[in-house]
Amino acid sequence: MAPISKAWSVTERAYGPTALLTPANALTAFRIVVAPIFIYLVVTQRVSWLTTVVGLTAPLTDFFDGIVARKQGSTTAGAFLDPLADKIIILGGLYALIWSHDPVRAFIWPALVITLREVWMSYYRSRAAQHGVSIPATSLAKWKTLVQDFAVGLCVLPWTGHHLLIPEIVAWVAVALTLVTGWQYYRDGRKVGVRAR
Repeated sequence: MAPISKAWSVTERAYGPTALLTPANALTAFRIVVAPIFIYLVVTQRVSWLTTVVGLTAPLTDFFDGIVARKQGSTTAGAFLDPLADKIIILGGLYALIWSHDPVRAFIWPALVITLREVWMSYYRSRAAQHGVSIPATSLAKWKTLVQDFAVGLCVLPWTGHHLLIPEIVAWVAVALTLVTGWQYYRDGRKVGVRAR
């Protein structure tokens, strides 16, 4: 059993930080490719099982590419593409809901708050990078992404898509987590000397 265990240990870290063509990156790229299909379905028909199934691939592949990356080695490309895929899916989904043929106007303010936070966070991360600092995602930030996905998903799921009270509540929970995690990133950055300007 020992040789097998050793071989598996080597396989687990099969990719270095500069690798591009990795299974984890492939899953992330798949999410980016699926995003416009999901957005189109939200705009054209919103509540349907097809929209739900296509949308469900995003959090599922996000979950699995995280597992694969931890086992086989995270990469610089993955660290860039993974949050990018999240932004495309979530922000695209939110604005698609607002502009769908059956619009979800209640999501206008959550969408704007989340957008402003993401723009600010991208700027702040770039400032941190200039100081040679990388600000890793916290466990709460991962929950924030999941709740954002969940809020969008509830609006296209046939069981809940026509009754928007629960999706709206979940959307505001996502906004709260978005603001809290934004503050955490800012606080952690200040501890190591990163300023917002």
